[in-house]
Amino acid sequence: RYGTMINSSGSQVGSIQVSHGSTAYNQTSDYRLKENVTKLTNATTRLKQLQPKRFNFIEVPDKTVDGFLAHEVSSIVPEAITGEKDAVDADGNPEYQGIDQSKLVPLLVAAIQEQQTLIETLQTKVAALEEA
Repeated sequence: RYGTMINSSGSQVGSIQVSHGSTAYNQTSDYRLKENVTKLTNATTRLKQLQPKRFNFIEVPDKTVDGFLAHEVSSIVPEAITGEKDAVDADGNPEYQGIDQSKLVPLLVAAIQEQQTLIETLQTKVAALEEA
């Protein structure tokens, strides 16, 4: 097992660890490094704004994949996106946007939790109506 620490401005922000055929890409997540922690709310509303697409990359025309267009995600989960829409360098060459889809996971989990609460509430109401 071995790993590589990733640092920014002297602070550890992540690591890459390899062990017995698996690789973990870790973002630092220790509670001691965080403040102003609040519950993620309104996740279902934000989730419904995401627009998953099917597409192929121009260089791989025969392979269709699922994903997102970075500029469409940037206003919903900005921490998932790097770069700016339609950016170019000093010579006019494109500077492409990127997406870290793992940054969508907290929103997905919170939306599922919200939906599950709603499902359970509705199940309780239906059960009560059936008993009446």
